[in-house]
Amino acid sequence: MLIRVYYEDTDAAGVVYHSNYLNYCERARTEYLRERGHSVAALAADGAVLPVVRMEIDFRLPARHDDLLRVLTVPVRVGGSSFTLRQQIRRDHDDHLLVELLVTLACVTPELKARRIPAAIRELLAAEVAAC
Repeated sequence: MLIRVYYEDTDAAGVVYHSNYLNYCERARTEYLRERGHSVAALAADGAVLPVVRMEIDFRLPARHDDLLRVLTVPVRVGGSSFTLRQQIRRDHDDHLLVELLVTLACVTPELKARRIPAAIRELLAAEVAAC
């Protein structure tokens, strides 16, 4: 997913404020599922909500105002009720790695009780983990 850095995303020095990387990755996770035929809204309507339960972040280089960023999302582990994605934010024109995240999401009901990942999502993620 490509994202342009806007002035509103930066601090006074023109550098992306650290919490905005989380927003970029959230959008990329949503688009990752959408591109594979699944909607976060449809999952929620079916009683499956996917909150983030763990995140590791390495900030390597800063993104700056007007940079074009590429967010890559790849599943690395799938369990019965949770899965982990590796997300990288790279500057598009030179492919420099700026930020890397490991994000674990749980599958819960709207009442926040653990449940199994829907079979179609689990199979999709497992197939992509196996392909890597």
